[in-house]
Amino acid sequence: MDQNIVKRNELLAQKVIKGLESRNMSGYYASDREEAKKIALSLIPEGSLITMGGGQSVWDIGLPQALKEGNYNFLDRNLVEDKRAAMLAAYDADVFLASANAITEDGIMVNIDGNANRVSALAFGPKKLVLIVGMNKVCPDVDAAMKRARNVAAPINAQRFGLSTPCAKTGSCMNCKSPDTICCQFLVTRFSRHTGRIHVILVNDNLGF
Repeated sequence: MDQNIVKRNELLAQKVIKGLESRNMSGYYASDREEAKKIALSLIPEGSLITMGGGQSVWDIGLPQALKEGNYNFLDRNLVEDKRAAMLAAYDADVFLASANAITEDGIMVNIDGNANRVSALAFGPKKLVLIVGMNKVCPDVDAAMKRARNVAAPINAQRFGLSTPCAKTGSCMNCKSPDTICCQFLVTRFSRHTGRIHVILVNDNLGF
């Protein structure tokens, strides 16, 4: 990666981390995917029950595989028959892994969900959240973050899930009410009442969508 981009990302990440801290959330900066994985593992006690939402960024850094190889109770919903039960287990998990569709420079996160299992777990339930967020998801403000979530993340996710939504065909949000829409629930996380619950690892890379 160009060193000017690296320097810019380092400086911007520090701004985001200060914003997170002002909102009672913890922020970390990882120079690459491997460092992000190491930071994440340092936040997850051995023996923990761990679940996750879709979280492509979590897979991008290889965290699920590391958990499966370690002394952890990682519940991979992709490997169980009763996916609803796996989703419900998230609410009493020790750690929930996820990403964000977008995050602002002052530490506000925006997430959109279809089934709401991910955004509901982010809002309440799991004892600790560990979010892996690439620097490609940092936006100037909430309006820009919402636009990114609706016009970048949502169309790509609709396409990869093979959904028949207008955005999957046009590449941008059409504010639809399609039966396949994944823009059912919107969560804006601007503050955490619970100290030590939300941990955001910013990664100097393009992760997820």
